[in-house]
Amino acid sequence: MESSKIAYKPVGLALGATGGLLAGVAFKQIWKRLGHQDEAPSATDEDRSWREILIAAALQGAVFAAVKAAIDRGGAVAAKRLTGTWPA
Repeated sequence: MESSKIAYKPVGLALGATGGLLAGVAFKQIWKRLGHQDEAPSATDEDRSWREILIAAALQGAVFAAVKAAIDRGGAVAAKRLTGTWPA
């Protein structure tokens, strides 16, 4: 494994953690606007319908996946610009 790829590992982990935090904030804001509620339902929330719970879960998964992909790709592009090699 090349040294640039090894050096990228901690950067990738930090970017992933930051992405998780950003995705959580983004999902909460989207849910407030779409659901008109402060909190998304949990799977065990008795007062929420199956439909609402499943929509919230699907939306949350989509937001997390999109943010993770954007951050991972951006980090890889930045690493290539700095080192000249793709980190993956």
